[in-house]
Amino acid sequence: MPGSTIYYVLLLSGAPALAQTYDVGPFAKRDPASAFVALKVLDANASPLRIASEDWAGARARAASDPGWAQWVDERRAELDQWMANRRDRVEWVAGWWHDFVSPKDGSFLTWTPDEPGAATLSSPSDPRVELTPKIHGGWVFGFRSRHTEKIAEAARFYRLTGEARYAEWAAAQLDFYAENYTKWPLQTSKAKARLMHQSLDDANVQIRLLNAARLLDGFVTEQRKRGWIDSLFRPSAELLDETFQRIHNIACWQRTAMALTALYARDAELWTRAIDGPFGIRKQIAHGVTSEYLWFEQSMGYNSYVVSAMLPLFTVASLDGRAGELRDEMLVIQNMMLAPILLRFPGGRLPNPADATGGAPRAPNERFLAGAYRVFPTTIGLRHIAGQRSWDTLVDPPPPAPPDAPLPDPASHSLPSSRMALLREGPWQVFFHYGQLHASHAQAEALNFEATYRGVAVTHDPGTVGYGSPLHRGFYTTGAAHNVPLVDGQGQARWQPGELVSFAPAGVAARQPHYRPGVEAARELRIVDGRLEDVVRLKVEGGEPRRLGQVLHLHGRIRAPANAEPVEPPLPYWNETRRASYRGRAVVEAVLEGVTLEVTIEVDGPFSITLGRSPDMPPGVRDSIYVEKEGSSAEFRIRLTEKRR
Repeated sequence: MPGSTIYYVLLLSGAPALAQTYDVGPFAKRDPASAFVALKVLDANASPLRIASEDWAGARARAASDPGWAQWVDERRAELDQWMANRRDRVEWVAGWWHDFVSPKDGSFLTWTPDEPGAATLSSPSDPRVELTPKIHGGWVFGFRSRHTEKIAEAARFYRLTGEARYAEWAAAQLDFYAENYTKWPLQTSKAKARLMHQSLDDANVQIRLLNAARLLDGFVTEQRKRGWIDSLFRPSAELLDETFQRIHNIACWQRTAMALTALYARDAELWTRAIDGPFGIRKQIAHGVTSEYLWFEQSMGYNSYVVSAMLPLFTVASLDGRAGELRDEMLVIQNMMLAPILLRFPGGRLPNPADATGGAPRAPNERFLAGAYRVFPTTIGLRHIAGQRSWDTLVDPPPPAPPDAPLPDPASHSLPSSRMALLREGPWQVFFHYGQLHASHAQAEALNFEATYRGVAVTHDPGTVGYGSPLHRGFYTTGAAHNVPLVDGQGQARWQPGELVSFAPAGVAARQPHYRPGVEAARELRIVDGRLEDVVRLKVEGGEPRRLGQVLHLHGRIRAPANAEPVEPPLPYWNETRRASYRGRAVVEAVLEGVTLEVTIEVDGPFSITLGRSPDMPPGVRDSIYVEKEGSSAEFRIRLTEKRR
């Protein structure tokens, strides 16, 4: 079965195909312990998992004897002391949504500073003057409270390191403040339910930070004070988190982690059972949310990493608490989620960017991310990257020596059927094909989209999206106009659909969307033939009613407009500088990329038009784009991308 995903993962691991299967939920995961084993660091018992430790006595000795550590501690101390002396949270500050802290012009995130903004303007790297609004102020409060709660955890760490009571008392006083005022913040319900923040996801993050601080203050505060935090802050917040996201979702992972950490701190067995084994607890999230290829079902590579980040605090504290064994199977699966994207990377490390992640495409391997997980998930890449770095983690839990470098597995053609994706790598081309979705969450109108490189040069990539509070998010980046997809009357996919894989081979893949839009079927076939990329898109309208049928192609270079192209109004939102030319049967344009000129041959039966324009990439970037269109009840668009030799 050389075409199967499981075979491919095991082939890379070098492990025999006869070990334990995590066969829970809709996505069987074959032998999680042995997948990607070449990139993992095994202990004496051949386990790829590590037991975290927290050695404060050793940390004090290192800080006292090592000048480098002493300097690091002094710098952190100065920063914390400055914050403690000058910053405090306020009950009257109501947190907003971070995705509203964006430029109204292009959706770029604004530059955050610790001073509360007044009437003065703010700015982003691409927008020098942005007026303050209530939503933007709420986004600023999000930024402040996020940082303030991290400083509380920092102060608790300094207490454990130095024994200085002033740090413990300041951290404890902040916890008192949140416990005393928790119910005074309004219950916000537009993004699930939250009080300290605007959405439940952010409440969960705050809860995790504050629990980390409270845990480190054990032995300093009285049991009565601790019980006050539990009864007035941590338990009410955990119960509120349990009222929402009773489904499989990345946010639910953060909420259940916060609940589980609360249970560990409060020694609450019933809450632990709900968080771990409840109908949408941690086990269900992993069983139903992680595909057989070890990718998160919401498909975004950014959210894939985000789910790992959600689980790490739980696995680390459970390990410190002697309870990691209860979560071993889940830890093995999550460890593989860190590594699976490596198999999809384009030359240069850029990853495909399906779904609506912000901030552009992530990269793989993400050395910093893998390094940050070393306390429970040691990998060759992570340990090599963390060596010599100074952080609280490496101070209290020094990483083991990095083993010799392990070569990264090269991306190769393979099908990812449970993730609704495929990868082609043949000759100079690498193509990522995203033919369907698994859920509405974070889905864009991008079924049948593809991304590609040629000889390592980016030909076309998915920009993701901007801050969710920007009108460009819904108005452009999540629409068909932003993707390499078929359009019907200018519209892309109507709603999420899993699609159907028709065929797969190392140099070709085909898939269809039977219900792409109401009454319209769409299909796409991508082939790499003799060094060129061939793309065939077919659209068929039920009942034979004529429609405007089209296809979009975005290229990362300059397209040379044909001489017969004339200026027209943009046919698609947020496109500009548009010019249109009419053809019958065949058209050829050239695209000049970085060191490569591609000849784009477009063939359509009968008359058709092509509109050339510029459309938004990630701010402030733009792309040259092509929109091919004809009228009819069916259409077949045949496009070939071939290098033009000089």
